[in-house]
Amino acid sequence: MLLARSTLADWVGAARHLLYPLVEALRHYVLKADTLHADDIPVPVLEPGAGKTKTGWLWTDVRDDRPAGDATPPAVWFAYSPDRRAQHPQVHLNAFQGALQAEGYAGFDALYETKPIQAVACWAHVRRKCYDLYQAQSSPLAAQALESIQKLYGIEIRVRGQPPDIRRDARQRQAVPVLAQLHGWLVHTLEKISQKSALAGAIRSAWTRWEAITRDCDHGALEIDNNAAERALRTVALGQKND
Repeated sequence: MLLARSTLADWVGAARHLLYPLVEALRHYVLKADTLHADDIPVPVLEPGAGKTKTGWLWTDVRDDRPAGDATPPAVWFAYSPDRRAQHPQVHLNAFQGALQAEGYAGFDALYETKPIQAVACWAHVRRKCYDLYQAQSSPLAAQALESIQKLYGIEIRVRGQPPDIRRDARQRQAVPVLAQLHGWLVHTLEKISQKSALAGAIRSAWTRWEAITRDCDHGALEIDNNAAERALRTVALGQKND
C-alpha cells in the first residue's frame, strides 16, 4: 500500500513537471493578445480531511480575435483561487497590456488605474438585466431599452468576421446614432422613475460605464459583449451539473 501511494505521488509529480511548461506557454500566448475577455465563476472544491466542499473561484482569460477577421488561433487559460479577492486578477493579469473586456467586478478596477489596460464593458450584461426586468414585470420601459440594444446586435451580426476597419466604420455610421438616442433615453427615463427601482439600477449600471460600454465603436477589434469568456466558463458550469 505504501508503494502504491508512493508510485501515485511520483506519477502526479511527474505529470505536473511535464504539464507546467505547457500551461505557462499557453498563459503567455493568451496574455500577448491586444484584446482579452475575462470572467470568473464560483466552483465547489473538496476540502481535504473535512469530508465537505467549500467555495473556490475559477478565472478565465480568453484570446479570440476571429470575430474581427483575425486567423490567429483562439485560446483559453484558467486560473484558480480560494476566494474572489481583487488581488487575484491583478496577479494573473499583471503581464497583460491592451483592452480588457469584463463584467463590472470592482476587482478589475486597479488594473485600469495602474496598468496600460483599457476597460471594455459588456452589452450582454446590460441586456440581461433589462430582459429579466421585462420578464418579471412586463415593463414597457425595459422593452424600449431591449429594442435599442437589439439594434446594436443587428449591426454586429452584419459585421461579424470582417476586418477591424470595416467593423469600426459600420459602428460609427450605424451604432453611434442608436447609442446617442439610447443615452438620451436613459437620462430622461432615470429622471422619471423611482431611484430605488430595479430599472433605475439597470440604467445606472449602463450609464456609469458608458465610456467602457461604447469603446467598441472606436476600436473595430473589440466585441460588443463578453460572451467569449462566458462561453468558456459555461463548460465548467455544465461539468458541475453533470457531476
